[in-house]
Parts: sequence; C-alpha cells; structure tokens
Amino acid sequence: MKIILLRHGQPVLPAMNKLSADSFHQWVIAYNASGLSNTSLPTEAAIMHASDCNAIVCSTLQRSVESAQKLAEKKIVLSHEIFNEAGLPVARWKKFKTSPKIWAVFFRILWLLGYSHRSESYKEVKLRASQAADQLTELAYKQHKILFVGHGVYNRLLAKELKRKGWHGPGNPGSKHWSSAVYTKSETARTHPETLTGR
Repeated sequence: MKIILLRHGQPVLPAMNKLSADSFHQWVIAYNASGLSNTSLPTEAAIMHASDCNAIVCSTLQRSVESAQKLAEKKIVLSHEIFNEAGLPVARWKKFKTSPKIWAVFFRILWLLGYSHRSESYKEVKLRASQAADQLTELAYKQHKILFVGHGVYNRLLAKELKRKGWHGPGNPGSKHWSSAVYTKSETARTHPETLTGR
C-alpha cells in the first residue's frame, strides 16, 4: 500500500503589511479562506503522484481543496475537517506590530510550547492526526494508492503518526508548496477504525 503526503500549492495571501497580534488573528481567518493562486503550478512529482494514485483526500480548507482539484478533481473521495491544518493561538496584544510571517512563526513556537488560547492544543492536534492516519490507512487498504493533499505542520504530525503505526517513509514530508513524500506498508495486520464520510 502507498500513501503520499503532499503539501498544497501557494495560496492567495492576504496583505502582508505589519499588524498587531490582535489583527493577526483576522489575517489567519482570511488566509484560511484563501484559495489557490492562479500562478501556483503543481510540480512534476505532484502530477505524477496524482496520475498514479487511485484516490485523493484533502482537508476542507480552500487551499487544500483547490490544490486537489487542480491535480485530479474526479479522484477526490474525501474532504474532511479532521485533515485541516493545526490552528494558531490568539493573543489580544495591540501595540507591537510586525509582519504576518513573523507572527506565524512566533505563535507556532508558543503553540509547540503549550500556549493554545482559543485554538486546539498540540496534544489535541496530535490525537486528530492519529485518527486521520487511521482513516488514511483504512482507505489505503481499499484503494492501495492514496494521495493526501494537506498542510505543512499537519503533514509532519501525520507522517509521525503513520510511521508510529508501521508505515515506512521520511520523518519530514517537506515544507515547500507541492512538496511530497511517499509512505509504504504491506497489506497485513489491518485495523478497522470508523470510516469518515465527507465532501
């Protein structure tokens, strides 16, 4: 069996002007509503994986959905929020301003250290990734070759869970847009988690 973890393409970014932490929360909401940029083209590897797979899974965030559609819309069998990116915590600091990119790194570090105000905690997202890994595994037993169009941080957590559950592949599936990594496992010792329905 084979599961390919692929990061979505470059989305349309909201304005990158300096802003406060309070305003950054609204920036993240706008980013999560953004679709794929018209100039973001799949890599040859991404196109090959889409052609070779039997089914595609994505999150419910537009940048993931539209990336999956660009690759092979007819192969999408599941789009579910369990596959959404790990959220960022919120802070109401209004005085200091910096770029959204710096805020994103800052809040991700705080999140990894345990700060999760008004967002899922690291522990909660790890549990979600474990459940998602089970769902992808169950689908892989049926479809044999699965392409998952996911997100940077979440794909790393998902890769860790897949490896913990007996899949073989790299610990880091790649952070660049359209980057991918392949995970393999023999079709034995299957489990039967409750199958998700979506899309």
